[in-house]
Amino acid sequence: MKKLKRSGSVRVDLLGGTLDIHPINLVLESAITLNVATELKAIVEIEETEREGVEIISLDYDSSQFFKTEDFTEAHFRGDFFGPLSFVCQIIYLNNAHRNLKVTLQSGSPAGAGLGGSSAMGVTLFGALADFKQREWTRLEAITQVQNIESRILNAGPAGYQDYYPALYGGVLALIPGLKGIEVKQLYTEELKQQLEEHMTLVFSGETRQSGVTNWEVYKGFFDGVETARGGLESIAKLSKEAFHAIENKDYPKLFSLVSQEGEYRKELFETILTPKMRELYESLKEEVQELGIKVCGAGGGGCFILIHQPNEREIVEKAVTDKGMTILPFKIDSPL
Repeated sequence: MKKLKRSGSVRVDLLGGTLDIHPINLVLESAITLNVATELKAIVEIEETEREGVEIISLDYDSSQFFKTEDFTEAHFRGDFFGPLSFVCQIIYLNNAHRNLKVTLQSGSPAGAGLGGSSAMGVTLFGALADFKQREWTRLEAITQVQNIESRILNAGPAGYQDYYPALYGGVLALIPGLKGIEVKQLYTEELKQQLEEHMTLVFSGETRQSGVTNWEVYKGFFDGVETARGGLESIAKLSKEAFHAIENKDYPKLFSLVSQEGEYRKELFETILTPKMRELYESLKEEVQELGIKVCGAGGGGCFILIHQPNEREIVEKAVTDKGMTILPFKIDSPL
């Protein structure tokens, strides 16, 4: 019986979230999105079985569910037949893999963390299934089809594309939109990796949040000409472009300042992006860490955030985080693929 295992990084967004929504990305003069592929990874294991249909096992939720081959129909995908497994089942169906299969899934991040875990899982599963079926595929094909499925399921307006790329490209990415598509520029260097890891702490607040509806409000406000939305995204685009050049010029102090500024602009765009728990930690910690920055992960706010600080302040930061009952997640940047 054939077996296959594949993993894909979840991302931490640095600057330019929400700019990755079409056609905002084309309307703005510059809409570069910067993110990193982390060593937090979604893991997919596929195994051929003699049982007709598909068994899906979630290690995160310690659950197992079986679907017969004939269950995989468009009518069922349009309804609630597959429940929370609809996303996974549609990717399986697209790859014509809905028979004699066992799929075991493990998420690389907490649910609602704002790290794009479901998107990373989706493209990782897509690639794994295509390889298992010995079918040639491209990264663009995986991203396009998985984004289409996820957008339909979320049903909350246009969805951003940045979450899919780190799982398939690794490293540190600049996603640059154009009329011909998205240019992926790999910015990874060992020096940049070290700088980012030394100056950032990734924290999970323990709060689970979804930002899709909030993104829709900003999207609508942008095209309705609401100054908060339009002006806010224009400001974020300028910061992201500056950060892109700061990385190219190895101006790391400027880069970290810009990430912090982006976090401040985003607080104006999304009133609830900082939860009371996050705000309390930030305000108390800022008394000890004078140049502290905070950037909530996810365009409209997830349960994770990064704190920007000097390397010699890490011990102070980590103690404050754990004292508040929050969890420090490992922040290591994966190599390019």
